[in-house]
Parts: sequence; structure tokens; C-alpha cells
Amino acid sequence: MDSFRRTWGARVDWKKLRPMILKRIRARSRDYPVRSMVPVAADVLKSRLLLIEGVSSLLHFVPIKSCRFCPEVSISQSGHLIKSCQGYRRSAKDQLHQWIDGQASDILIPVETFHLHNMFQDVIRHDQRFDFERVPAIVELCTQAGVDTSGEGNGFSNDSHDKLPSDVLPGELRSIAQRTLEAWENMRMGVKRLMMVYPVKVCQYCKEVHVGPSGHKARMCGPFKYEGWRGMHFWKAASVDDLVPPKLVWHKRPQDPAVLTEAGRGFYGHAPAVVELCAQAGAAVPKKYLCMMKANGLTRT
Repeated sequence: MDSFRRTWGARVDWKKLRPMILKRIRARSRDYPVRSMVPVAADVLKSRLLLIEGVSSLLHFVPIKSCRFCPEVSISQSGHLIKSCQGYRRSAKDQLHQWIDGQASDILIPVETFHLHNMFQDVIRHDQRFDFERVPAIVELCTQAGVDTSGEGNGFSNDSHDKLPSDVLPGELRSIAQRTLEAWENMRMGVKRLMMVYPVKVCQYCKEVHVGPSGHKARMCGPFKYEGWRGMHFWKAASVDDLVPPKLVWHKRPQDPAVLTEAGRGFYGHAPAVVELCAQAGAAVPKKYLCMMKANGLTRT
């Protein structure tokens, strides 16, 4: 038995392995960007601009409300009466919302990340956090996928919807809503395909997103700002919802009352804000959302 005993005392000479590891990292960087994914990234950017344009146009015809004290959004004229307000800091929870006029950023949640000079650059340190521009995560993903976003209209600004024209005829509303919904679906599908090739990380506590093979070291994690690790992020693999938040809202069906109430909240369905906005403008909703929306469900009598 002693002759088959394995010796575990062998040591690894990291000084000899270091050049081999660095060589493999440099060789890996030559495989990117993947040529077959460049048209996918270009289509994602195109769909993103169409989505922003479409949402901004629909907001001139379909009213939305947002809560003054929490992120709740209602695609309706006067909001709803469901007691789901989480309040501001230590204020009372599960109260009625205080509604104000919403805007496009309440529908299309901006998700920003650091803009890297190249995909395999050194990890961003905490003292370098102001040396890198913050850009929309989708645009950064498409940039790393090989799309040139240096020209005008690249979508780096999240305020592009404020510069779009509002002269839309009422007869065109349904077609605009349908194009907007198709752009939403195409963008999410394209982002999903890109994330199969290009790594994206998200903090499991504060939802900070980093597009790259490893996260950054900027200490910006809010929940643990004053803990022992001083705001370091805890990274995990991101999903499509981390880059394109669906922003669920209550869905009002034809059989529901004009204003949704607390008593019937168990009967009401939900839908992503973009889907609900387009549905109220006359777009045909994909079947995969009907279960979530409880389209054929009962209502409280």
C-alpha cells in the first residue's frame, strides 16, 4: 500500500507558471471580438434606439404615473389604490402611493457600467473609478462585441428620448406601439445571445453591472458601505434582466375596475412596463406574457 501512496508535498513554482498564464490571457484576447456576433450587436443597438424613440412617442398618448416615494409605476391616468408603497427610508410601509407624472426613465430603467478601453484590460481599482466613463450597459456590451459606437447617435446618453419629436398622428399609434414592442423583444433576445459569448457580471447585493471577464474593485456597494469589507461588490454571472430590467407593473384587464383597488390585488396580473404601455396603445401582446397578465382570469366582484 505504501508504494501506491501519493505524495502531496510537491510545491507549485508560480514564478515559472506566471509567464504561461499571461501568455494564455494574451492569446485569449485575440479571439475577441467574435465576427459572427457583430451583426447581432449592431441589431441590438438599432433596436435600442427604436425602443427609446417608440416609448417617447407613446408617452404623448398613454399617461403614466410614478410614486413620489418608491419606484412603483402605473400605466394609467390616475394610478391605482393598491397599498404597496415601500415608503422613503424608515417611513411606514404598505401605504397608498402618492402619484406624480412619470417619464421615459421610469419605463426604461437606465443601467450604467464602466466603459473599458479593451475587454481584457487590468481590473479597475477603487482610486481609478473616476478615470472611466459611465455608459449604458447595453452600449458597452455592443462596443466590446465589435460595433463602432463613436459616431453620432450611438445611444450613450440615457436622455435621448427628450430630443425626439412628438408630432405623431393618432392613427399611427397602434403601428408605433407594435414596432416598439418588437424592438423590445429583439433587443432582449440580442442581449441574451451576446451574453452567451461575452461575460457580464452583476453584484448580488446592489445590482451594479460590469461588462467584462471580471468585476471591478471600486467600493461602491451601498448595502455594505460601512461594513468591514468597505463596499466591495460580490460578483456573480448576470442575466438579461440585470441589463434590461423588465420593470413589472400592474396590468389592467377589460373586466377590472377603472382604478385597481387593494381588495382585488390577488386577482390582478402583472406585465413589463414596456409591454403594458404598448398593449394599452393597441399592440398585440406575445402569448408568453398572457399567463403573467392573467388575461383570462377572474376579477373581484
